[in-house]
Amino acid sequence: MSAPSFSLVGLGPIINRWKNLVAGAVVLAAVVSIVVALLLPNIYRSTAIFIPTNPQTADPDRLLEENGQSRNKLELGGRAEDLDRAITIGESQPVAELLIKKFGLYKHYEAGAPGDDVADNYVLKEFTDNLSIVHNERDAIELTFMDKDKNLAAQIANTLVQVIDSVNQQLTLENRQKVRDLYRSRYEYLSTSFERSRQELVGARKHYGIFGLEMQGRYMVKQLIETEAALRKAEASGGDVAGLRRALRGLTKADGGNLINLERYVQGTDSLSMFTTRVADLQARLISARSAFETAELSLKGHLSSVYLVQKAYPATKKIKPVRWLIVVGSVALTFVLSVIFIALLELYRRNRPSAARPA
Repeated sequence: MSAPSFSLVGLGPIINRWKNLVAGAVVLAAVVSIVVALLLPNIYRSTAIFIPTNPQTADPDRLLEENGQSRNKLELGGRAEDLDRAITIGESQPVAELLIKKFGLYKHYEAGAPGDDVADNYVLKEFTDNLSIVHNERDAIELTFMDKDKNLAAQIANTLVQVIDSVNQQLTLENRQKVRDLYRSRYEYLSTSFERSRQELVGARKHYGIFGLEMQGRYMVKQLIETEAALRKAEASGGDVAGLRRALRGLTKADGGNLINLERYVQGTDSLSMFTTRVADLQARLISARSAFETAELSLKGHLSSVYLVQKAYPATKKIKPVRWLIVVGSVALTFVLSVIFIALLELYRRNRPSAARPA
């Protein structure tokens, strides 16, 4: 004889027979879930949105200008590697431990004293579970932190953005300091070279008696022409020929007694031209080097931010969880389904038991 069949159609009578037990289980589940839901703390979520930049664009050598045009200014827009780097920094354990210590989360999470492995792991897990850093579809980073204290959640989110910015800057800080030191060394070297060349130029002017190449050249040509013309006239008509010859010699020879004379002028022209060109070149380079050094110094002292903060995290005005009605409805529904399954299995067991006991 075949065993009696069992179908879902027969659940109605079964539930009716066990309705007191099912109703009791459902009511108990509803009461327990309501109590649990009311005891659960409200959780608030605060979100900060920012766009990271390439920290290399804050290097002093990239902030300078060439020929009046900027080379690499900070630009809005995050590259994939910049976004990944910011997320990696925000999710790193050292950053988490820094914020845990700063905001006293051991006490806040009631985990115990720091230094205990269990307490340390518990607090770290709570912190990471409440933290979310994602790259959204607009190439920005959304940093979200959840906590039962809405003000604390906003503070932690904003502080974490600042920490990410600080660590991001530290990645190139040593290189930027080296660049600044190179600019300082270059400026000091050019300053020394310029002063030495300037003194050499002054000495050459005194030695050759040349203080203005163009003006002095015109003066000497004029004096030579006039003196020679006067000499030729004196030789033809009688006059102070000896005096004019001495005057002409003084204008042309270094031993003629004149400080300004053609021989020394010709000797000093090339030297003074070289010294003047070098001094002018060193002066231009010195001005450029000083500007570069000052820019590098200011960029380090200014602490240029490596992130653009689009939205600051604010204390939430509405809880994110728990959804209490969903907890109650879900618990009641789950209890009802489990109760029906239990009594159905029990009825099936009872129906099959007599036939199982009969001999074959």
